[in-house]
Order: sequence, then structure tokens, then C-alpha cells
Amino acid sequence: MKAAILFSGGKDSIMATYKAIMDRWPVEYLLSVFSTNPHSYMFHVPNIHLTPLLSNALEIDLMHVETPGKKEEELKDLKNALLKLKDKGIGAIFTGAIASTYQKSRIDLLCQEIGIESHFPLWHLDPEEYMREVIKLGFEVMITSVSADGLDESWLGRIIDEDLLEELKELHDKYGFHLAFEGGEAETLVLNGPIFKKKLNILKYRKVWNKDNGYMVIEDAMLEDKD
Repeated sequence: MKAAILFSGGKDSIMATYKAIMDRWPVEYLLSVFSTNPHSYMFHVPNIHLTPLLSNALEIDLMHVETPGKKEEELKDLKNALLKLKDKGIGAIFTGAIASTYQKSRIDLLCQEIGIESHFPLWHLDPEEYMREVIKLGFEVMITSVSADGLDESWLGRIIDEDLLEELKELHDKYGFHLAFEGGEAETLVLNGPIFKKKLNILKYRKVWNKDNGYMVIEDAMLEDKD
């Protein structure tokens, strides 16, 4: 059965892609939803414009759709995209949800209505063990937005490694945010990893900071050959 991935370019959608490939699913498409609402309930927003480059880096075809990102109404746009994928022979959709019942329940329902399978390979993984797996596998993950107590502007652009994870654990103990950012405390972008055929190089960016939250706007990037 052919599969597609609900894809943002962040660590969770990349790991869902990795898990599907490792389980020998033929991953035919990445599905990226471009929301014009920066506060979408369903979809990752920061730097979603880079998914075409990441699609090339992974050598997996990309389907992208746009949505105004209004709560619940954005599900209609997702449903239409899933129907198009079904018409292309896709029988299963993978997503990177870890603990968001809001997201999982809605995707499950849409897939049931359409008649395709829904898979959540990261569902209820232990956050610390999951983050360590991402690091151990060699994925290069950059933090591109933060919006939680304890995470200031200095976190933007940092790469997640073992040392950074130890810092996160201390802040998690103090402030209580989800260690894998499932509550939207931070967003990420994956630059390289074991399933990448090429790596993403960030050439130009700027930071936007709003008192207690902020994000990176990546203005220029390119693919490079891996070493």
C-alpha cells in the first residue's frame, strides 16, 4: 500500500517519514498544508515555504495545498487534499502527532470518512526518549520558533543535541512545557539526516521577537551535496 506523510519539515513530520520508510512503506508523497493563519490549530506554519526544497532533499514528491487556517474549516482543505492523494493511489497517511488528541482525532475521522488508513508512529512516545532517538539517528534539527516560558530569543537557530537536551530538561522541570514541544512551545526545521539525499543550507534569515515569543524567517536557502 502506498503512503503519504503530512509534512511540515519539522522534526516530527521528518521522523514520521523515517518511521514509515523503516517499516518498508512505499512513501510516494509529502503533503504540506500552507496556512495563511499563523495560529492554525492543525498545521505547522513557520518556514513551511521550505518544504519544496526538503522534498527534493528527500527525493519524495510534494503535494501542497493552501488554507485560510480557520479553526475546523481548515479540515475541509485537508480532506480535499487527502481525496486527491487517494485518487493517486495513496492508501495511508502518516503524521507526526505525539500527544495532540485534537490533531489525531480529526485526522482519524477524516481518514475513516475517505477510506484510507491513518498512522501515528510517534504517538505517546516518551518525550525524552524520543528526543534522544532524534539526536542518536543523526538528524540535524534547528529550533525556528519559541513561545514558552524559559525559551528566549537566544534559542532561535540552535541545533538540538545532547547538551541542548540537558538544558531543555532543566527548563522543563522548572516551567513544565512538553519536552518535545508537542504543545507548540517551539517549532523546528530539519536540515539533514539519514534519509536525506542532500542537506539544507540556510543562507539568509532574520529573527522576529515579540516580548515573550519569536521566530526565524528564513529568506534564502539551498541544497548541498552531503559529505
